[in-house]
Amino acid sequence: MSSTTPANHTITPRDRKFAHANNMRWWANGDPIGTAFWNAFSATFPDGERFFMDSVRHFREHVSPSLREQIKGFLAQEAIHSREHVTFNRLVSEDGYDVAAIEVRNKEELDEARTEHPIGQLAITMGLEHFTAILAHALLSDPRHLEGAPEAVQDLWRWHAMEEVEHKAVAFDTYMEVMKDVSPFKRWWIRSFVMLRTTWDMAVFQGWAMGRLLEQDGINLSRSKWRMARFLLKEPGIIRSIAWAYLQYFRPGFHPWAIDDRHLLRAEEARLAEAA
Repeated sequence: MSSTTPANHTITPRDRKFAHANNMRWWANGDPIGTAFWNAFSATFPDGERFFMDSVRHFREHVSPSLREQIKGFLAQEAIHSREHVTFNRLVSEDGYDVAAIEVRNKEELDEARTEHPIGQLAITMGLEHFTAILAHALLSDPRHLEGAPEAVQDLWRWHAMEEVEHKAVAFDTYMEVMKDVSPFKRWWIRSFVMLRTTWDMAVFQGWAMGRLLEQDGINLSRSKWRMARFLLKEPGIIRSIAWAYLQYFRPGFHPWAIDDRHLLRAEEARLAEAA
C-alpha cells in the first residue's frame, strides 16, 4: 500500500463542456431513487467545490513547490466541475425539479463550516474529498451505477469522477505538510473525528435532500425505505460498494493512494480520446 502520492503524478484540468440531455426526469435508468441520489449530490457541488478550493488555497504558500503545482491543478479542476454542475442543476430544474431549497441549505451549512479554524476546514475538505474519490471509483469501475442514463449525463459524471480520482490526495497531502510538526496521533485523531462528524452531517443532509426531490415525484420517503435501502445496499449498492474504502480512512498511516486506481484513469482517458 502506498503512503504517498505516486512519483511524477500530474493533475490535468480538462476544460470540457458537455452536451445537454433532453430529458432529466428520472434520468438514472428510469429510477426516481437513483435520480434523487445523484441530483441531491449535484446540487451541493457548485458551493461545495468552492469551499474545497478555498480551504486548500489558504495553505498554498505553506507547502512544497511540487504540492503547490498539484494544488494549482486541483483548483482548476474544481472550478470547471463547479461550472458544469451549475449547468447540470439548471437542466434538472428546467425539467421540473426544484433544487433551490437544497442549494440554500447547503450554502448555510458551508457558511457555518467556514467559521471553523482553517485546519478544521481543511480536514472537512479532506474527508469529503475521500468520499468523492471512492464514489468516483465506484462510478468508473461499475457501469451499473450510470446504466441507462443519457450519454451526455454519463460523460459528465465519468469525467468528473476521473478528475476526482486524479486529485484525491491533494487536500490530504496539504494537511500532512502543514501538520508535519504535530504528533502522528493528533493528526490521526483530528482527521478521524472530523470525518465521523462530517459523515453524520452528510448522511442527514443527503437523506433530507433526497426526500425533498422524491416528494416532487409524488413519492413518500417514509414509505419508500425498502426501495432506498435496495438502491444503496443491494442493486446497484453504491454505499455497499464504497464501505471498505470508506473505513480505510480511519487506519493510521492511511493515504488516499493506498487505493491505487490509476488504471481507471487510464481507461477513462482512452475512452474520452476514442469518443473525441
